[in-house]
Amino acid sequence: MLKKHSKFFEQLLLLADLAVVAACWLAAYVFRFFADPIPAPRGIPPLQPYLVLLLTMFLIWPMVFRRFGLYRPRRIGSRLGEVKDIAKACSTAILVVTALTFFIRQFEFSRLVLLYFWLLSILGLSLMRGLFREGLRFLRRQGRNLRFGVVIGWGEAARTVVRRLEEHPELGIRLRGYFLDSAAGATAALDLPILGQLGDLPRFLRDEPVDYVFIALPLEAFHRLADVLKGLDDAPVDVWVVPDFSQYVSLKGGVEEMEGLAFIRLQGAPVYGWDFVLKRAFDVVVAGVLFLLLSPLLVVIALLVRFTSRGPVLYRQERMGLDGRVFRMLKFRSMREDAEQETGAVWAEAGDPRRTKLGALLRATSLDELPQLWNVLTGEMSLVGPRPERPVFIQEFRRRVPRYMLRHKVKAGITGWAQVNGWRGSTSLEKRIEYDLFYIEHWSLWFDLKILSLTLWNGVFNRNAY
Repeated sequence: MLKKHSKFFEQLLLLADLAVVAACWLAAYVFRFFADPIPAPRGIPPLQPYLVLLLTMFLIWPMVFRRFGLYRPRRIGSRLGEVKDIAKACSTAILVVTALTFFIRQFEFSRLVLLYFWLLSILGLSLMRGLFREGLRFLRRQGRNLRFGVVIGWGEAARTVVRRLEEHPELGIRLRGYFLDSAAGATAALDLPILGQLGDLPRFLRDEPVDYVFIALPLEAFHRLADVLKGLDDAPVDVWVVPDFSQYVSLKGGVEEMEGLAFIRLQGAPVYGWDFVLKRAFDVVVAGVLFLLLSPLLVVIALLVRFTSRGPVLYRQERMGLDGRVFRMLKFRSMREDAEQETGAVWAEAGDPRRTKLGALLRATSLDELPQLWNVLTGEMSLVGPRPERPVFIQEFRRRVPRYMLRHKVKAGITGWAQVNGWRGSTSLEKRIEYDLFYIEHWSLWFDLKILSLTLWNGVFNRNAY
């Protein structure tokens, strides 16, 4: 019965794909010849050749989509991953169709129609499949279209598997229980029925309906993996291995695949590719606009600094930024010119006597930080990120605080998640790092906008700014 249901949904998805392909192809034709601002030099061609080519697409698209695994059950997997596969499959299919058009000598197809169709098909199929998956998720939440699984393992990795599956009923995977290995010192530790020892697994799979097997052995028992897999040789089940590496994942861990070989990333760059381009573009546009809008204020502050105390207007201080590179961060000078001549490098304190009268106001309002907009424009800093620290302090901090240097996996910022939550100045360094790493792990453009909004709302005047 389960296989019949699976086949039914696969066929339904295939028909929906073909309907979307047809709609996108006709929409591309209509847009190109009836709504496109680019004029068609040869007028409006007949629709019939485009309909004939559509019939070949009905053969090409299912074959290519099957090749990319787009008709396999995707209960476990990200939506973004499916969109990427759809884009790859559509790109491959449109290349095949474009190649075919070169062999049709009697008619010349519009290249713009093919381009518009490529874009529309990726968008349309992604939206349709998103709605299709949401429909399935709704059914599964109601207890329909279910699959059954078992867990092989114990310890934190197994508990994580159970917890994640229970948190996502829309996957429609119900766990029947788990198998452990008393010889390896395993004890009952999961909130599931114990189905037996590892040796009981083959018999259980023969006698009971099971679709998924999740292997989540603790790291010290991973040598038993070969024995476990032997018991699955003739079982028609999907097997997933969950490595017990969670305790070692420090920043943006994940799994990458290259030609069938899985690479497990325990630590990596959190902002890269298009995310990096997007964040950089956002920084340049917003910092450039702010620099222009605030230029009268910058001039006024510069004149006040110049005529109220001796010394330069701008203070250039070495700070550590992305990948541990040192740069010179700009600030309006807020202290005496010889502020560190006797004390050396020290943090500012409440009522610090080294501040000038104007400097006390600038620091309390964070206006002394405004020249860092130039650091953002030159690419040394970002608008949002962990606040950069002086190299002379970092050697001590990295000894005191575990994972401290991970904050340098992104560009330093003028403001940050820690700062808008009050962790600045002489506050807990550990909490500051905790908030910095939370920001890095959960970065998004919307998160940056939220932090900037909070900075304007409650981050300018701060009791820890002195």
